[in-house]
Amino acid sequence: MRFKVLIVVFTLISLCGMAQRFADQIPGIKRYTSTEAIDPDFGIKMYNKLVPSLGGDSIRYNNAGYNLQGWQEDYYMNGNLLHKGFYVDGQIKVFKNYFESGQIERSIVIADPARASVDIYYPSGTVRTQILYFSGNAQNEYSFFPNGNKATVVEKDKDAQFIYRSSRYYENGTAATEFSLIDKKIKKYSDKEYYENGKLKQEGYSLYKPETKDYQKEGEWAYYNEKGQVVKKEKYRNGKLQ
Repeated sequence: MRFKVLIVVFTLISLCGMAQRFADQIPGIKRYTSTEAIDPDFGIKMYNKLVPSLGGDSIRYNNAGYNLQGWQEDYYMNGNLLHKGFYVDGQIKVFKNYFESGQIERSIVIADPARASVDIYYPSGTVRTQILYFSGNAQNEYSFFPNGNKATVVEKDKDAQFIYRSSRYYENGTAATEFSLIDKKIKKYSDKEYYENGKLKQEGYSLYKPETKDYQKEGEWAYYNEKGQVVKKEKYRNGKLQ
């Protein structure tokens, strides 16, 4: 009997030791500098990998080495809130990120397991980007200039394999490019580019090639000067000038 008790005791001590060693591998609470937290081009993106609705598949652990559960807050070095998210089994279901000033940087809304939307903001508080996700893929994306005018529009099929519509704008609000699907069967697009004064710069057609995932010029293209006069015409086949 005494021998059995000793075995149980040694087993428990061994398991506790293993748990302690595993927990030691998990970093403690850390405060972030703005340089660490904020990517100059994409903002506070380090939490995206923890969001299944955005295609993330990483897991976050608590200090004991288990999958993080419930609300979690992260902070800047000055003590201001950086991130607040609700975690289930180490992955985020809802979150908001903040600039060091306290202004919200982005938030996520999950409509259902397949659909989610992310709003990203400038430090001033105006919307910078809106992204709609479907099954982990960025399906539609809209970006804006700091003055609130549209900068880009990209709308894709639900599997994000090809574009339905893509537009780019000048900061004054006029269109810079327009790329739109006009024949879904053969993936043919109307492809136009404009001068900042609104005059057409070039126009033609493009075809999407699924095998290369590329958009290639096809057929006749016309090029214009800023007065709207045709200055050149070209013909393309499979993206190559004829």
